[in-house]
Amino acid sequence: MSFSPCPDPLPGDTASCDAVELVIVPRARDIGGMEVARVLPSTHGCMIGPFIFFDRMGPVRFSAHQAEDVRPHPHIGLATVTYLFDGSMIHRDSLGTERVIEPGAVNLMTAGRGIVHSERHDASVKARGGDLFGIQSWIALPKAREEDAPAFLHAGVEALPEVSDGKVTARVILGSAFGATSPVALASPATYAEVKLGAGASLPIDPTQEDRALFTLEGEVEVDGVAFPPGQMLVIRRGLATQARALTPARLMLIGGEPLDGPRYIWWNFVASELDRIEHAKDAWRRGRFDLIPMDHDEFIPAPADGPGHPRPQMPRR
Repeated sequence: MSFSPCPDPLPGDTASCDAVELVIVPRARDIGGMEVARVLPSTHGCMIGPFIFFDRMGPVRFSAHQAEDVRPHPHIGLATVTYLFDGSMIHRDSLGTERVIEPGAVNLMTAGRGIVHSERHDASVKARGGDLFGIQSWIALPKAREEDAPAFLHAGVEALPEVSDGKVTARVILGSAFGATSPVALASPATYAEVKLGAGASLPIDPTQEDRALFTLEGEVEVDGVAFPPGQMLVIRRGLATQARALTPARLMLIGGEPLDGPRYIWWNFVASELDRIEHAKDAWRRGRFDLIPMDHDEFIPAPADGPGHPRPQMPRR
């Protein structure tokens, strides 16, 4: 749910180890009857490769008439990645796209110079209730691609490569990992994968990219002799080869990539390398200068009157 007014998380105080440079503990908030846990941005103020935003949505079981839609809202300077484990959502955007996203598929919406989209529930979910569980992340665009034309790409579950050795199963959502490559093209080098481990199984984490992190979605894992519970992001020390061993059956999200070409500012739903771009986008949304969604333009989310604070810089890790 890309419009999520969650407070930012704080770096955690969980015991660390040589392999884990930083532990980020998300701060959760109830939004429309659903718990949303924000992992990135954090007060540490750094990106993981090009990943600048990372929200865990749910898991939640909506009661009848409880599920709330995310009304049309704008984005610039980023690509949103929506990946579900349970439930479904209807994506519509100002390009004229209408697509149902279901578990195991991926929606990549590249905002570029500007796009408007909505995320809604099917009428049957609203009437009878239903489940929702997933991750939405934002990937900041390189400076040379911030003004690209907006675009949308959907890859079904059958299109994403899956690698398994019986104890470890990985689905490659974006980029390349474990000898497999996703068909979803990115503007900058990045890796994103869902990994399931049986109890006692180990996931090797090689230094193939400068930035790497694990989000412990389910189960307990051990890294370098330290146990970590679910619901934390473990930022792996650069240049170090390590592994995560599942102490219980576990599900992890592996993210990573190369540092971006300088800091990015984030304000509401806008990401940019220059503050002027954000100011221009604010004015354009308030004056109705964004293209609208052809089949969904009767309502919208207004820009915050004064903004949730000033645009905050997020830095490539050093």
